[in-house]
Amino acid sequence: MSEKRRDKRGRILHEREMQMPDGRYRYIYLNLDGKEKAVYSWRLDHNDTAPVGKKRKPSLRELEKQIQADLFDHIAVNGGNMTVLELVEKYIGTKTGVRPTTKAGYKTVVNILKKDPFGRKRIDTVRLSDAKTWLIKLQKKDGRSFSSIHTIRGVLRPAFQLAVDDDLIRKNPFQFQLVDVIVNDSVRREAISREDERRFLKFVKEDQHFNRYYEGIYILFKTGLRISEFCGLTISDIDFAKHTITVDHQLQKHGSTGYYIEETKTESGTRVLPMGPDVEECFKKIIEHRNPPKAEPMVDGKSGFLYFDKDGSIMYSLHWEHYFKHIVDKYNSIYKLQMPRVTPHVCRHTYCSNMAKSGINPKTLQYLMGHSDISVTLNVYTHVGYEDAVDEIARLGDRLKVM
Repeated sequence: MSEKRRDKRGRILHEREMQMPDGRYRYIYLNLDGKEKAVYSWRLDHNDTAPVGKKRKPSLRELEKQIQADLFDHIAVNGGNMTVLELVEKYIGTKTGVRPTTKAGYKTVVNILKKDPFGRKRIDTVRLSDAKTWLIKLQKKDGRSFSSIHTIRGVLRPAFQLAVDDDLIRKNPFQFQLVDVIVNDSVRREAISREDERRFLKFVKEDQHFNRYYEGIYILFKTGLRISEFCGLTISDIDFAKHTITVDHQLQKHGSTGYYIEETKTESGTRVLPMGPDVEECFKKIIEHRNPPKAEPMVDGKSGFLYFDKDGSIMYSLHWEHYFKHIVDKYNSIYKLQMPRVTPHVCRHTYCSNMAKSGINPKTLQYLMGHSDISVTLNVYTHVGYEDAVDEIARLGDRLKVM
């Protein structure tokens, strides 16, 4: 009978275990693909202490147990030696046919992981605490906003789920609520009051420079259109006979691709909106005064856009964002009573809030806004305050008297 192999402390070593000349322990095993692999540790079992100057890591036999369990469950050992960056790139490779804006978001996440040590971590070593700590670091140390981190986590979570589904790891370390980990520092886009809306529109209408944008801004306040939807409107989308606005696309622009037409944000975004006399009059003035270049621009088969800048380019969302900022800045430089932040999306939110306060049916409002989920619409009703409640009770009282 051959003598059992022992380590330098006289302990019996199991099959495939050995102690190296430098004191480290080694375990050799066959991976799922039949290739021979090895793991090392300065400690044989969990009771051993690590040598002076060496970091305490899992003992050899703890590693063995994990390897054996993974092999039994057909989980790739060591996560297939795949890094976080490699996993994200693999995940992105499965996402075909996505919108250009989504592609740009993917590229941003990849660039972050290329520069951050977290991107070089092996996926099987990423624990729940590691994922949380990294996101906290992105906010506190790197200064990234909640919305930016939300986007990053929105890529990492499905990427790690892909690794789980591919039997590369057992658990998804990004399966947690983001608001429980980092501070939501997003600036909430509040609706402005009816009085502020009137003051804003009056100022735009009477200003010698900005009055050229009055009709467009009025339409945004009175229809709740997304700015990309408004910019994408063409003359053919406005039906003066039926008094309707057809919304079935949006105009976008990206640095590398230029202008392009995209489907509405959601399926519910495709809708036909009723057009009141005031909005209809604004559209007539816009069409009457539109000044397209000699060669009418066409984007993905669509032409007849409503607004163009001084260079003859189609005005898109960024143009309007700048105009709104300049208008507010000019107003606040003149008047002591300051105007709150107003953006195209604030116009949309203001329209939604005003409609909610008017007592419109939530499902009707959901349709008008193009919301895919009624909960998004219902969140607007949280802006209804005491004064609105008083008015609503008074209206109910009048109805009851009539009955």
